Amino acid sequence: MEVPAYYQQFERNIEIILDAIQAGLDLRTTALGTSLPLEIYVLCEVLNQGGAHFTLTTEGLARVEEFQRQYMQHESETEAEMKRILDDKKSFMRTPEGRVLTKEMLIRRLEFFNEAARQVNVMRTQSALGSPTQYQVPGTAVAR
Repeated sequence: MEVPAYYQQFERNIEIILDAIQAGLDLRTTALGTSLPLEIYVLCEVLNQGGAHFTLTTEGLARVEEFQRQYMQHESETEAEMKRILDDKKSFMRTPEGRVLTKEMLIRRLEFFNEAARQVNVMRTQSALGSPTQYQVPGTAVAR
C-alpha cells in the first residue's frame, strides 16, 4: 500500500482499533497491548514536532481513546500537519537512536496503524467465530 492510502485510511484505522477495544476485545495478551500505547506516543511526538499540540495523560490502551478524542477535536489542523510532514523531504527530528526524517517516522506510524487495524479485524472475526483464546492463563492445564 502506498503512503497516500495509509494517510487516507488513518482515521478509519484508529476507529477500528478503538471500536474493538470498546467492544471488549482483549489486546492486553497480545503485542498490541504494549505496542499501541508506544506507537500513539511516538505519533504524538512526530505530530508535535511539526507543530501540533497532543498531550497524553493516560497509560496503556486508554491512550488510543485519548489520542482519538484529541485528533477529532483538531482534525483539520492535524490532517494538514500530516500532509505537510509527508510533503517535507528535509525535516529531521531527534530520537534516542539519532536524527531521523520526520516524514519517515510518520510513514512508519501510518503503516503500523494500518497493520494493527488489520490484526484487530482478524482477532474480532476469530472471536465472533468462537475460536479459543490463543494464550494460557497461568495455573491452568492445557487440554490435549
